[in-house]
Amino acid sequence: MPGAFLNIPYDNAFQSLYLAYIAGMSAFGLTPRATLEIPGGTRRLDRIFDLIKRCRYSFHDLSRVELDVRRPVTPRFNMAFELGLAVAWDKLNKGKHVWCVLEAKSHRLQKSLSDLGGTDVYIHGGKPQGVFRELGNALVRAERQPTVQQMTRIYRGLVEALPEIKRHAGAKSAFEARAFADLIVTSRALADRVLGSR
Repeated sequence: MPGAFLNIPYDNAFQSLYLAYIAGMSAFGLTPRATLEIPGGTRRLDRIFDLIKRCRYSFHDLSRVELDVRRPVTPRFNMAFELGLAVAWDKLNKGKHVWCVLEAKSHRLQKSLSDLGGTDVYIHGGKPQGVFRELGNALVRAERQPTVQQMTRIYRGLVEALPEIKRHAGAKSAFEARAFADLIVTSRALADRVLGSR
């Protein structure tokens, strides 16, 4: 299964969209990859770039680049920075990487990241159903073409399985390495059940 780098914020308010991305990517036959799974050792930036390079696709959700109100009040630059790494990789290696930008609100990206003018931005409206719709638009040429209803069934199965996944992993949140790995395994199994093994 081709890898797909998932560039999102790691906070509980984003959990439903996080699960939606995992469910949707699995439905399309992709393996979600994220910085959550990067072990210690080499410099973090090098590990992130290596992960992006190993993925055929990357999905960058810039819906949460607003100011983080916890002190010190600061904007969130990580998602935009990782998008920049993916764009650079694509520029240097044409045809090896496909990157997509997703947002919750129309026209906000023109203000927050005007250098991407002319780029198609997929607007999900901050809802799981919107994520499924926009993944379908972004991956319209993919071999596997799940419906929004099929992705919703996989998502619901993930939501139902999450408490047990967290308990087994001893995780406090869904945004931990072991929980992420178990979510991928569960999502793949759900996708196979909903769509049939291919």
